Amino acid sequence: MNVIRDSDAHVAEQPSVVGIGVFDGVHLGHQRVIATVRELADQRRAQAVIVTFDPHPARVLAPLRAPNSIATIGQRMESFTRLGVDRTRIITFTNEFASESAIDFIERVLIRELRVLHVVVGEDFHFGHDREGDVALLESEGDARGFMVTAAPIYGARTRWSSTVVRQALAQGNLELANATLGRPFVLRGIVEHGDARGGDLGFPTANLSLSPHQQLPALGIYAGAVKTSDATWWPAAISVGTRPQFYEAGPLLVEVHIPGFHGDLYDMELDVAFLRRLRGEMTFSALSELVAQMGHDVVQTLEIFKIFTPAAYPLLG
Repeated sequence: MNVIRDSDAHVAEQPSVVGIGVFDGVHLGHQRVIATVRELADQRRAQAVIVTFDPHPARVLAPLRAPNSIATIGQRMESFTRLGVDRTRIITFTNEFASESAIDFIERVLIRELRVLHVVVGEDFHFGHDREGDVALLESEGDARGFMVTAAPIYGARTRWSSTVVRQALAQGNLELANATLGRPFVLRGIVEHGDARGGDLGFPTANLSLSPHQQLPALGIYAGAVKTSDATWWPAAISVGTRPQFYEAGPLLVEVHIPGFHGDLYDMELDVAFLRRLRGEMTFSALSELVAQMGHDVVQTLEIFKIFTPAAYPLLG
C-alpha cells in the first residue's frame, strides 16, 4: 500500500474509489466502508483509496475534549493494508485545513488529486469548515461533478458501530462490547521500558509499556491476553492496568505485562498486547503472600484462556 502525506501529494495516475474518515480503531463499521471501497474499485478498475486524518481533528479543534486514540497511526495503516487498500492519503489536520470549505475539499482532494469515481462514507459523515459537508452535499456535488456516493450503515444488528462506543466500553471495563465492536480483541501497541522490577521480586516479571499520553486504556484491572513479540510470535499475557495500590497510595498508571514461559530480553521492543478477557479489578491484600497467590491464579486463568485464542481468526491482528 502506498501512503501519501501532504508533501507527497500529486495527481493520481488512476481514477479512485475513495473512503473518507478518521477510522480510529478500524472497527466493524470502518471495515464495512473499506470493504465497499475495495469491491467498487474492483468493479470500476480503479484504485481503492482511503483518505484519513492525523492527528484526530478534535485534537486540534477542541484539545481539552479530544477523545483518546484506540490505535496508533501505524496500526491504522497496517489494518488498511490487510483490508486491501491500494493507497492511503493522510491529511495533516491543522487549523488551516479545518477552515477549508467542504466544496473546496471536494475540488482539491477528491476531484483534482484523486480523480474520484465513487465516494464511500459512513451515513453520519461530516466534513469541511464547521462540519458543513455531509452525505447530501456529497451526493449533490457528485451529480454535478460526475462521481457517485455510497453511505455505509453505522449499525450492525442493534449495535451502533463507532469509535466512541469502543472507547466508552473500554473505559467501563466492558471488554466484551469493545471487542465485539472492533471485530477482534483490542490491542495496545507500546515500547517496553524499564520499571522498578517489583514484579520480578514477586516471581512474576513484567514488561512495562511506554504509551502515548492520548492512548485509550481499558478500565483498571487484571486481564487475560496475548502478546506479539518482534518475531511475530504470540505468547500468553497476564496484564495489569493500574496504579499498584498494594504498594502506592497514588501510584502512576501503568500497563504491565507478564508473559509466562518467556525468558528473553524485551527492553525497547515494540509489543502488541491483545486483551482477551477481564479477570478482575485492582485489589489490595492483607499480606504479600495473598497477592502472590492471586497473581498465580490470574496466570492460570490466562493460560487457559490463551489455549482457545486463535490469531488467524482475526486477520487484522496480523
